[in-house]
Amino acid sequence: MYINALGHYLPKQIISNDYFLNINGLTDEWIFTRTGIKTRTKAIPGENTHTMGIEAVKEAMKNLPYPISDVDLIIGASYSPFDTVATLAHAVQEHFEIAGAKAVYISSACSSFINAMEIVEGYFAIGKASKALVVTSEHNTAYSNETDEKSGHLWGDGAAAIFLSKEPVAKNEGKVVDIITRGLGNIGKASEAVYLHPTNGGLLMPHGKDVFTHACKYMTEALVDILEKNQVTLSELNYLIPHQANMRIIKYLASELKYDEEKIITNIEALGNTGSASTLIGLSQHILKMNHGDLVGFTVFGGGYSSGSMLIQF
Repeated sequence: MYINALGHYLPKQIISNDYFLNINGLTDEWIFTRTGIKTRTKAIPGENTHTMGIEAVKEAMKNLPYPISDVDLIIGASYSPFDTVATLAHAVQEHFEIAGAKAVYISSACSSFINAMEIVEGYFAIGKASKALVVTSEHNTAYSNETDEKSGHLWGDGAAAIFLSKEPVAKNEGKVVDIITRGLGNIGKASEAVYLHPTNGGLLMPHGKDVFTHACKYMTEALVDILEKNQVTLSELNYLIPHQANMRIIKYLASELKYDEEKIITNIEALGNTGSASTLIGLSQHILKMNHGDLVGFTVFGGGYSSGSMLIQF
């Protein structure tokens, strides 16, 4: 499948590490040393998962080579929903009046975007769709507890959108080479390490060490697996965009794989952990540096647990 257009949206409100000193007693140095985060984006009153997703679609539409009405599949990807009935996908369908399109919502924690891409791949393969829109949006701060010393300082808000087609529609479009996903709900403290209980505690990460350990292992494995499956070496990978959960995980990944950190795209320092939207936001932020022939790898890990990887050739 082919990438027709993409875009992202970030709230204008920026929260620095200094904010948390009076909230949970954590200093800028403590937070940055352990997470790599300096600031994070926070939705303002009136913004939510739906509104941010819609703004990301508007940005992507600026370079869309066909009318948005041609879209016949909409996938919303998020674990921090504004509405679980009229979902992100339905909100996008309503706002842009995309008549007749299938509308699906997918949640698999921070791997939700990669899972959504695989769902599109499936619809295309069975001939039930030909043009798709994936919208990934996270409103983490709607659910997070800022006073929590373990995870209250981690979260950022943001959204991204990508238009895809089964066949190429324009010159020099990026092509999705392959996608791999894997459920890992049977390992470690999967069901309790990080969770979001909307009416009972919100978004918390009581077992961050367990998340860290398994993220390091399975993000590495997911990338190695997709490279080996496609007979691609690490040296052929022009860029790597990992899930932006913690800079220490990203550095572990680079060290374990012996991959040049200069070729790893990150945004966690400025945005915080923007969940499943983080990798697509990263691609959208750096799309202009992609040259024809460049190969970009994605690797993610989600609470619950789950992992995934993707290769895109430009």
